[in-house]
Amino acid sequence: MTPNVGRPWVRRGYDEIRLWAWMPYKLGNRAWIHGALGERIRPHWNDTVKPGRWEIAKPHLQLLTEALATRFGEVDVYLEFSTTERCAEKCQTAGSDDCTCSCRGEYHGGGTFWTQWQLVGEDTLIGPVGRVERHYVVRREDIGRYRVQRRPQQRPQGWEM
Repeated sequence: MTPNVGRPWVRRGYDEIRLWAWMPYKLGNRAWIHGALGERIRPHWNDTVKPGRWEIAKPHLQLLTEALATRFGEVDVYLEFSTTERCAEKCQTAGSDDCTCSCRGEYHGGGTFWTQWQLVGEDTLIGPVGRVERHYVVRREDIGRYRVQRRPQQRPQGWEM
């Protein structure tokens, strides 16, 4: 991941239990996060890494991304997937939007709003084995499109991941 300097970003790692997010410093960022995502969330500022980052529960991916795009105009989003995790019934009938398998959201049952985001470039192989990262850019003017979650396409007969 090589984020654009100055532009906010969100990253959902395959093995991470929380989202990582960065935005330009402004007094009141924590209060803004609570206003955007709800008072009950527990954002954590991790200053042990460079650059420092916010760590937020994964279920807030869509809301956080939309809020950042609304506030700053656009946001980079990095989603990590496994190339070795087979797309199976668990993914295809899922009720949530947290797909990390080899289908990259194409057949996910919970609806994958990110398939409507603007994909930047090709998948990037990361790490020693079995991980790819997709980079998306979400812009303020495009947010209304993402609210409708699409149902997955039907897999072709005999299709295997």
